Amino acid sequence: MKGSRTRTGPVSRRAFLARSLGAAALVPSFVPARVLGRDGGAAASERIVLGVIGLGPRGRYVLSSMLLERDAQFVAACDVQRARREGGKQMIDERNGNRDCAAYRDMFEVLARPDIDAVLVATGDRWHALASILAAKAGKDVYSEKPCGLTMGQVQDLADAMERMGRVFQAGTQRRSQRNFQYAVQLARSGALGRLRTLHASVYFPARRFDWLAPEPEPPLEECDWDRWLGPCPWRPYNSAYVGGGWRGHYDFEAGANFLDWGAHTLDLCQWANDADHTTPLEFEAGPAGITARYANGVTLLCDFLATPFGDRAPQYRTATGTCPVRFEGDEGWVETGDNGPIVLSESLAKTRGKVFAAPGTSAAEHARDFFDCVKSRGVTACNPRVMRRSHIASFAAALAWELGRKLVFDPVKEEFVGDDEANRMRRRAMREPWHI
Repeated sequence: MKGSRTRTGPVSRRAFLARSLGAAALVPSFVPARVLGRDGGAAASERIVLGVIGLGPRGRYVLSSMLLERDAQFVAACDVQRARREGGKQMIDERNGNRDCAAYRDMFEVLARPDIDAVLVATGDRWHALASILAAKAGKDVYSEKPCGLTMGQVQDLADAMERMGRVFQAGTQRRSQRNFQYAVQLARSGALGRLRTLHASVYFPARRFDWLAPEPEPPLEECDWDRWLGPCPWRPYNSAYVGGGWRGHYDFEAGANFLDWGAHTLDLCQWANDADHTTPLEFEAGPAGITARYANGVTLLCDFLATPFGDRAPQYRTATGTCPVRFEGDEGWVETGDNGPIVLSESLAKTRGKVFAAPGTSAAEHARDFFDCVKSRGVTACNPRVMRRSHIASFAAALAWELGRKLVFDPVKEEFVGDDEANRMRRRAMREPWHI
């Protein structure tokens, strides 16, 4: 990977990091009681020191969950937009009870700090894989929001890098850490449903757009670093709507025609229910209501187009359990659950199981706790690189079947499409200089 650039010319990564390390050495001489663990918090020897990269709505939400953990100490907030990084700093300072959190425009300054153990990567889709790999190369453990890459090739590279560098990695598919989804998966895997037949993963109606928004005057660098916001994506003129969240739906910036917005969660849960974390479906075929995939063990996966992106739910079935519903069907019964509603069982299963608890499925708190525990133990997270790799690859393959409008056959061992050069080329995209993996 090449170094960063400024508007005054190229800067070598070595020189940039040397300057950053010097800045990071500035620490307060006063040591408060909380650092020593005397205020009921974790002692410094037990504390995980973190930085956050990306402070949009999702970044702030996950950060708010992580700040509740007594052994997690955030010391750096990074975003290319001044208002967002200052907002993140305020959140962190309020939690820490001081004003010591450093606010950075450039993530290399965060990665250069030797006191930081791990980072939360919560940028837009376009930066997830590259920022995570850069963090791993800098010796940091990584919690990355999903989708963890912009393409199938990027998530392959990301998984390879995490394994090669021995870093703890957690994909932000947090529903694996929610009790209602765990219970539904346990029913499917234990045989309580009989022989598993069909899995339902709800997804958005796919959509993509290639148009550009009208050019606007580019803001000062400190207000918004547009070049760095774009990162590896193709250059286009600045428009404030992009940086305000309007990048969603644009092909250059979003992964898998928005399929992975829900699909990274729901397809991941179906993989887990089918005991398929080591593989993917073999066939993918799109239809008007969804995408049908088939596993080697005969189980059918239906990716149901159930909602429009960031709009009202479509008038289709299964709305009682809230967003991101999944449904697992077997010979002897079925189970369904989602983010907001109860666990729903088939009549036969309900007679033997009785009333089952309902628990929201959107919280990141338990997922963050799993990550922190594994950072300390060097254990394997719930959504480790291997789990992320397979579920994301399956999601990208399903999205490509829709985009190409034909049946695709996939080899899960070689991780390539069989006899389809066009589909194989679309596993990757070109990356804008100087960024590459």
